Amino acid sequence: MYSGSSDGESHDTSTQRKIPPASSMLWVRNLRRYIGSGAGLGSEALMELETKRILLEIFKEKQQKSQEAGTIPSFYKKKPEEGSISQRVQKLAKYRFLKKQSDLLLNSDDLAAMWNCLRENCVIDDATGAEKMNYEDFCHIASVCTEQIGPKCRRFFSPSNFMKFEKDEAGRIAILPFYLYVMRTVSLTQARIDMSELDEDSDGFLQSDGMEAYISGLIPNLAQLRDMPEAFYTMYCRIASQKFFFFCDPHRRGKACIKKILLSNCLQELMELHQESEEEVTDTEQAENWFSLTSAQRICDMFLALDKDMSGSLCKQELKEYADGTLTDIFIERVFDEHVRRGKSSGKSSSSNSREKPQEFSREMDFDSFLDFVLALENKDTPEGLTYLFQCLDLQGRGFLTTADIHSLFRDVHQKWIEGGNYELCIEDVRDEIWDMVKPADPLKITLGDLLGCKQGGTVASMLIDVRGFWAHDNRENLLQEEEEPPEEESQ
Repeated sequence: MYSGSSDGESHDTSTQRKIPPASSMLWVRNLRRYIGSGAGLGSEALMELETKRILLEIFKEKQQKSQEAGTIPSFYKKKPEEGSISQRVQKLAKYRFLKKQSDLLLNSDDLAAMWNCLRENCVIDDATGAEKMNYEDFCHIASVCTEQIGPKCRRFFSPSNFMKFEKDEAGRIAILPFYLYVMRTVSLTQARIDMSELDEDSDGFLQSDGMEAYISGLIPNLAQLRDMPEAFYTMYCRIASQKFFFFCDPHRRGKACIKKILLSNCLQELMELHQESEEEVTDTEQAENWFSLTSAQRICDMFLALDKDMSGSLCKQELKEYADGTLTDIFIERVFDEHVRRGKSSGKSSSSNSREKPQEFSREMDFDSFLDFVLALENKDTPEGLTYLFQCLDLQGRGFLTTADIHSLFRDVHQKWIEGGNYELCIEDVRDEIWDMVKPADPLKITLGDLLGCKQGGTVASMLIDVRGFWAHDNRENLLQEEEEPPEEESQ
């Protein structure tokens, strides 16, 4: 009886009495308040909470901006301000990264040690006498070089690198091409590091002052330029830098891509001055290399000779004397129209010349524009040189040449041709010959793509702008015979 009544009372009490929720309990509220304030957390936990809060705010801010901007993603990021913490951190990170990459490079002693390892562990081909190695020798040399030089040379001895080289019937490769590959890789990597140090914006591009600084740093290490007078350093760097920008900055933005510079023939041509001494190079080879001291001095002398009024720039009449006056007047006019900026007159000309040169605004070619002009004429067969010339040949700016354009362009060449005492020409015959040489896709017009595709674009351009170029084309068979005659006389 007692037990039964007792159970019934306890059951009724439990149903009537409700357990309060956890949030209403005093100890729960105090614990949450204690944890939420961060008073009971360590420094690491506080830092983690602060980091989460900052990241959440950044996420919300970006999300809000993306909603306001719509679906178009942001493609421009503002550069850090000069002297800001962000810029300092960026420069420090860039310095440490380039320093790490430089430490991984092989120096001259390492390259010499690698060459000795290659020669000591290779085999001599009985047929050719060339020093070669098979894959087993390749792996053994890799182990020896790693012991002597360190792990930084290991990346050159990968299986993929071995497969890059031509193998003989026994599966062997020559050690010399492999060593030259290592040297070129090290040289290009060092050049990229040096250029990246001069890239102030860290955007992968070099401006003209950065390119000139890089060339100036190379001069003491180039065998053919060591005797260059210090007074000529600035002018030489300006001339050398302009070729890089002519070929690597086709849109004339004032900056050249570092990757494009490294892969261009210009850098290879400049590095040719490393190996040979100037006594071993003929005058013709020196003149053909734009970066040689002889070539740079020739260009300076040429500009000074044309600049009659010593104004530091060339007017149309002065430029017409270039190449002994063989260029046509219409071509000179088009060069100034397309490639010379309009600016205020220098005011250095005499009063008699002031009538010919308007004092308000006139176009005069500065030294940089003159360098582009010379580079285009001396590299007519390259896409960059032919593009420069095609813009001048395109009289109407339509992107193509018609028979009327060819007639107008060649008319000045024909006049100079007759004045030189040559035989009479039929302009229509020359026009038809040009059409046969180019074979344009559209029989009614010639485009830049047609000139580049026919592989004779440089010859066609010379025929239309230079009477000497047309003479060379007209006498090409005789010129070929003259080139073949000296070897025949020596053999006799």
